Amino acid sequence: MQIITWIATNIFGVPAILLGSIVLLGLLLQKKTTSQVISGTFKAMIGFLIINAGSTIIVGALDIFEPMWKEVFGLKGTTLGKFMGQEAFNNQYGSAVTLAMFLGFIINVLLARFTRFKYIYLTGHMMFWTTLIFAGIIVNTVGNVSFLQLVIFLSIFMGLYWTFQPAIVQPFMRKVTGNDKIALGHTSAIVALLSAWLGKFIGNKNNDSEKIKLPKGLEFLRDSNVITAITMAILFLIGAIILTMKGTPGADELIANAGNQNFIVNSVVQAFTFAAGIAVVLFGVKMFIGEIVPAFNGIATKLVPGARPALDCPIVFTFAPNAVILGFLGAFAGALLWLVVIGKTVGYVFVPTMIVLFFHGATAGVFGNATGGVRGALFGGFLTATVVAWGQYFMVETLITSTIPDTAMWAADSDMFTLGPIIRFLSQLFF
Repeated sequence: MQIITWIATNIFGVPAILLGSIVLLGLLLQKKTTSQVISGTFKAMIGFLIINAGSTIIVGALDIFEPMWKEVFGLKGTTLGKFMGQEAFNNQYGSAVTLAMFLGFIINVLLARFTRFKYIYLTGHMMFWTTLIFAGIIVNTVGNVSFLQLVIFLSIFMGLYWTFQPAIVQPFMRKVTGNDKIALGHTSAIVALLSAWLGKFIGNKNNDSEKIKLPKGLEFLRDSNVITAITMAILFLIGAIILTMKGTPGADELIANAGNQNFIVNSVVQAFTFAAGIAVVLFGVKMFIGEIVPAFNGIATKLVPGARPALDCPIVFTFAPNAVILGFLGAFAGALLWLVVIGKTVGYVFVPTMIVLFFHGATAGVFGNATGGVRGALFGGFLTATVVAWGQYFMVETLITSTIPDTAMWAADSDMFTLGPIIRFLSQLFF
């Protein structure tokens, strides 16, 4: 029992070590060289730990952004500071999330092997974030859930989701790619589907976005780090200027927190700090996903030869690059609109994370263009902003209040918002 307890505490209880063990197993099964095994295992562990560092940077910037816009809208109180947070949640539940992700993938592989749904989900970073957010909802809903219960529930649910999500999207994916060789494995599936379904009623597929010649000056819109920095800088700058002119006690207090530095300059620095935090998280994710996906792929290839890989959303971008930009522009306009509307109506400060809006809006734009041309692409982006803005409000305020609402503000997205209430209902039912 002492040995079992030690293993549970020091391997299964440490998410980075558990993740490294899974990658180690995958690489050994593929008979990689000693050098590849050591490199892959260590990089996966380091990448996972980098995520905690990045999330801390992001929360620091949100601690300024949210109070700023609450004061702009005349709202009282603050959401931040009353929950576990990403680092504490990882320490307590990260091992369950990591193990559930691995077992869920095995279920996905087995379903692909023994059913007609021959899709292997290989978008590793979304596998991690989706499992994490759903774990946060479960813990928030039922409180004291055991390690085993959490792993079993998440493994089954995620295995089913990763198998059937690509299958549901595939009919429209064939319209986009013109073949049946690859599938979409991404949490933008719901906005992609809705954009394709509604695009034919809203637009005209003959008015294809690819007939438009966009100026080269808009090429920077393809860089998600740049647009995140620009957008957050604009929002921080607008908020800082309004507070400087407002002169209320709350505004004066926020300005005083900048110390000797000019408040407007400090706000712009915080915007770029937020973008830097996102970049750090993405770097960490890239490191561990770069190792775990080949390990997963090696397992899947041996068990399900000929299965279609379900891949990250940028695989559709090359089929309609103009629709990518139009989708993002639609999402950007929608985000600004909902920031004001939600702040003025329900009193919530929506954090328009451009990483989510860019990738999901661009994907929805491509699918909307396939059935509705230019208008379909723009509508797809706007629809994405609508789902993300209102989804973030409902999730942060009701589904995940005590666990990781900070992460939900910048890492949760379309499918998570849509499936979140279902996860909550099932949690109440089974636990």
